[in-house]
Amino acid sequence: MSGRIVIVGAGVAGATAARTLRTEGYTGEIVLLGAESALPYRRPMVSKELLAGTVEDRRSLLHPADFWAGNDIDLRVGVPVESIDPGPGLVWLTDGTAIGYDSLLLATGARSRQLAVTADRSVAPDTALPVHTLRGRAEAEALRATLARDPSLLIIGAGLIGCEVAATARGLGAEVAVLDAGTAPLERVAPAVVGDYIRKLHADNGVAISTEVRLSHLAYTGAEVVAVAEDNRTWTAAAVLVAIGSVPDTGLAFTGGLAVDDGIRVDERYRTSAPGVFAAGDAVTRLDPKSGRYRREEHWNSAQAQGAAAARSILGLPALTAEVPWGWSMQYGRNVQFAGVIRAEDELIVRGSAESGDATVLALRDGRPVGVVAIARPAEFRVARDLIGRGAVLDAGACADESLPLAEALALSGQS
Repeated sequence: MSGRIVIVGAGVAGATAARTLRTEGYTGEIVLLGAESALPYRRPMVSKELLAGTVEDRRSLLHPADFWAGNDIDLRVGVPVESIDPGPGLVWLTDGTAIGYDSLLLATGARSRQLAVTADRSVAPDTALPVHTLRGRAEAEALRATLARDPSLLIIGAGLIGCEVAATARGLGAEVAVLDAGTAPLERVAPAVVGDYIRKLHADNGVAISTEVRLSHLAYTGAEVVAVAEDNRTWTAAAVLVAIGSVPDTGLAFTGGLAVDDGIRVDERYRTSAPGVFAAGDAVTRLDPKSGRYRREEHWNSAQAQGAAAARSILGLPALTAEVPWGWSMQYGRNVQFAGVIRAEDELIVRGSAESGDATVLALRDGRPVGVVAIARPAEFRVARDLIGRGAVLDAGACADESLPLAEALALSGQS
């Protein structure tokens, strides 16, 4: 197959798609465009090793620097895209040049959600407010430099990024406090029993996580930022990190006339509403054939799998079996892994002790596992993720029996 495939976005989805095109035998041109000036790197390191400054640049890269030329992939970094025109098949760069394509893959990712509160800067109106967000390595370097000058940080948001940065900043010697509007840390990916453990883990390391906080505004004194809650509680730090989630970067798709709704809409084969245009990664909302609903995933592994799947779709190859979406977090040396989707009404089964940081929490819905969170139990996590993917029917009592391996508990429920 020949022609030219252009990929907009050099994160893990776009980079994986480029690599997959070559491994699947595509011999035409591949142009991979990245807005960041850095070579494609491992974004999960942003809130951990890259923020801490404990990893060499080469070890943070997805592939060695010579991989791209060696695989005849035209990687262009520091090249923002202005617009796309699906009609004639053109990608317009910000410098006014255009690149034609036979197929286009949008892997534009997501951007940080902004804090919707006012900032009182009357004391120092001409001074930049020391409020950070964290999506890329440049932002990690800026935050590290801020902490080196004054190691005091207030984090707004107790999700994955907020909690990981809190742990990393403590390792750098900073005083850290975390605020969240929800009822428990990691609320989007883990049930309350895990959130309680995370809260205690941070408290044991000198970080207080305050939940159910409704912020009124931020005030800047000229030296510190004061976060003021609606109930008049206050927290003060030299700098603030806003880590309240992300929004899909759909700007190019929207102005290009593609269907957009909480992400770039794609079908089960990652095809957008425009012929010859595909999309993958954090920017997309994908049709789930089983439920008939569109769903957006925001995890590294999901973006990686989607990049590979979109590349196969571009080449007209059969789809691979979709894996259960999963992710992980490392905080104070503790590994927390999660997969599937857990709802409040699901039946929870705890193997081990979440309180002591050694547990697997399974979520059952109509007898089938739909989600899992494992703390320091990677082998059992893999078994649980496989059960979710297979749609197995489990016996709750057998699953809860710690004397039985999870796989044997499955056998007791009549499955093979």
